[in-house]
Amino acid sequence: MRIQDFIDHTLLKPVATIADIKKLCKECIDHDFYAVCVNGCYTKLAKEQLKGSNVKVAAVIGFPLGAMNTKAKVFEAQDCIKNGADEIDMVINIGWLKSGEFDQVQNEVSTLKKAIGDKILKVIIETCYLTKDEKVHACKLAINAGADFVKTSTGFGNGGATLEDIRLMKDTVGNKAKIKASGGIKDRETALKYIALGVSRIGTSSGITIVSADK
Repeated sequence: MRIQDFIDHTLLKPVATIADIKKLCKECIDHDFYAVCVNGCYTKLAKEQLKGSNVKVAAVIGFPLGAMNTKAKVFEAQDCIKNGADEIDMVINIGWLKSGEFDQVQNEVSTLKKAIGDKILKVIIETCYLTKDEKVHACKLAINAGADFVKTSTGFGNGGATLEDIRLMKDTVGNKAKIKASGGIKDRETALKYIALGVSRIGTSSGITIVSADK
């Protein structure tokens, strides 16, 4: 097992500059991370910087609140795909979920999945804002909508990934979807615990620290 194969090397801060993104992409190549994860405006830049490498480009959609119009999310996702994104990490409409508008949540995810074709769709449920039942429901809706991954967090809420949440998500999705743990994962020991629980991807801005500890 290579821990770098699990890492989405991430920079989503609002103050991230062009120079920061170029540095992020170089780090991805140097450390052979699975993917880079960036805001939509930097999708094309990331694709250009990663040309000739095997590193994937993941773009976040509806980030970080998930509360914008579905049509806006679709446009954003399709624009990112056009500019070279291999994967889309979308935030669900958390307010709809907590209002019991489950059909709307599922339909939005389904619409996004159809809009991006054969590209990977990761669905961020933002676990820190949800009850246990809501987390389970969100995972089931994502599966029903055809999502490839369920993901814990944006990293911008009031909490990130927890081992308890990953266990719950794994029990819920089984082998019907993969799991991405993100938010607050900063060291190799923690990353390995998540991998042992069955996550397929780890979103982190501490990828270099994590892989360097393995040397």
